[in-house]
Order: sequence, then C-alpha cells, then structure tokens
Amino acid sequence: MKRIFTLLAVAAVSLALASEASAQFGFIAGITSSKTSMKDAADDVKNITLYHAGVTCKMDLGLGFAIQPSLLYQVKGANLGSLSSSTTSEDFKLKTGYLEVPVNVQWGPDLLAFRPFVFAEPFIGYQISSSDKGNETFSDWTEQAKNKVEYGIGLGGGLEITSHIQLSCQWFKNMGSLFKDGEIDTTGASSFASSYKDLKNYSGIKFSVAILF
Repeated sequence: MKRIFTLLAVAAVSLALASEASAQFGFIAGITSSKTSMKDAADDVKNITLYHAGVTCKMDLGLGFAIQPSLLYQVKGANLGSLSSSTTSEDFKLKTGYLEVPVNVQWGPDLLAFRPFVFAEPFIGYQISSSDKGNETFSDWTEQAKNKVEYGIGLGGGLEITSHIQLSCQWFKNMGSLFKDGEIDTTGASSFASSYKDLKNYSGIKFSVAILF
C-alpha cells in the first residue's frame, strides 16, 4: 500500500514538472484539525496549533478534471487532556510535523467566474519534527513509538474563483497507524493507554486556501 501511494505521488509530481508550460503553480496554506465534525473543527479555529503550508501545482486534464500535487509542511496532533500515571497527572499535547506530498484529483464544471469541485486526495508523508508537551515520561514513550512514515486519503470539495484562488475543505484519514504497535509502555497510565488507542488511526478536517499563478 505504501509503495502504491509513493509511486502515485512521484508520478504526479513528474507530470507537473513535464507540463510546466500549461500548469499553474502557487502557494497553499490552512488549518489542520484533529476533530472529525465540522462544528468541532470550526471551534478549533479559535486556537490554531495545527496547520499546513507549502507549494502546489494544478494541471487541467479536460472534461472538468484536474490534478494538483503539493509539497507541504503538515503539522498533525491532538490535545489528550489530563493524563494520569501512578505518580502524576498533567495535560499532554501531541504535535508532529511531516513533509507531506498530497495528490489532489479534482472534478468540477468551469462556470467562468468560478468553479465548484470535489476531490479525492491520497497522501504520503515523512516525520521531520516533533513537539510533545506535558509529562516527560509520556513524551519519551511517544517519541520512541511514532512511525516516521504516514499515509492516507482525503475527500472533500472546494470553490475556485477566477482560476486563481481556491477555497477547500476536506476530511482526511491516516490509513496506517501513527504509532508502532506495542512500543509504548502504558503501565500505570490508564488514561494515556485509552487515548493512545484512539490516536492509532488518526483522522480530522482541513481548511485550505491556495493562490495560483
């Protein structure tokens, strides 16, 4: 599965470079929420701690289809709240930065001034930073257990305005675990063990803005 996503990403980026004359290049940035409902994700906007930013390239394929690979710095994580062990209780926040390659495959009718579209977006990423805040014991456990490679898929929709501005929202899910099975010693930390299981298959909602030239 990982090889499939990797090959898809490499092929899309290669196609973008080969078609430079007809492609639109630009910048993309937005908010990444660990919530899976629109209401909860909207509440997260008040406290922006997870985000993504990078470069993107869109190519029209005809008949309303387009492909848009990107190269992002993507920060994912979650606030696990108050976690307790046999000796301490403290708020714990997980935050991991990935160099991520999503490949956005779009379809939508061109209505001249604007273009609504839907899309599917497989992605693959590699961990390049980590910042876990809270109990040092929990931080040591998670640092040892995090997988370097992440991959998954996103589904969503958006609106392109005058062929230069894109507004989009997507639900995404990591298909593999962000943590290695059996690598965290949760002895004496029942709260952490429960939250850890919930984070093994990470999902959330992303809001993005892209500027194309």
